[in-house]
Amino acid sequence: MPNLLLKIKYDGTQYHGWQVQKNALTIQEVLQNAIEAVFGERLDVKGCSRTDSGVHAHEFCVSFQAPFYPGDYHLISALNNHLPEDIKAFSCEEVLADFHARYSATGKEYVYQIWNGKYPNPFYEKYALHYRYPIDIELLNKACALFEGKHDFLSFCSVNTDVEDTVRTIYSCKAVREGELIKIIISGDGFLYNMVRIIAGTLLSVISGKIKCDDIASIIAARERKKAGKTMPAKGLFLNRVFYDEVR
Repeated sequence: MPNLLLKIKYDGTQYHGWQVQKNALTIQEVLQNAIEAVFGERLDVKGCSRTDSGVHAHEFCVSFQAPFYPGDYHLISALNNHLPEDIKAFSCEEVLADFHARYSATGKEYVYQIWNGKYPNPFYEKYALHYRYPIDIELLNKACALFEGKHDFLSFCSVNTDVEDTVRTIYSCKAVREGELIKIIISGDGFLYNMVRIIAGTLLSVISGKIKCDDIASIIAARERKKAGKTMPAKGLFLNRVFYDEVR
């Protein structure tokens, strides 16, 4: 059976994250329904991440073994005919037999969006946090840089996680302004539960003066969730890219 790597995009507004749940609609359930409609059987679909309710994805990767492979164009077209408007496939390829969408990933890149206009923008209402106060992009990038490197990020992890190892390496953390839209772009070898949303909240606390830029190192060292900023809303978060080594 061919092992396939499928990439999808989705608007997570109406879904309770990726993973199948008994009493809530999820991305995985909808995708599995579409795959079943194409192949005629329920296939085991493995996702690259467990995105939360309301989080979006520019690139979410899944792997599954299929009875046959009709080719990327035919499979993507067939799947998209069975998928709703807010979930669409855009890439598919046959990969190594032991490839796993989650465990084969070497890193991920997330983007947190902030609409920095004086007034709300209806076109970003579902896709960005509205923050109407001035944002000093130079100060924001100075604070972003302090998260780079290998650290214990327990201070930036939701308290109800059961993960034992909270050390992660951040490859890059930066902010870019596109008019009134600000994007915080962060990549690393892995992320803890709500880590990016808490980092975004901490960065905005630096901008507002509630936290000093020089305090970030001590907040990381403290390993206490209450030291960091608030968890920002899920609607501003996008899984942007997933990194892999050889897949073929």
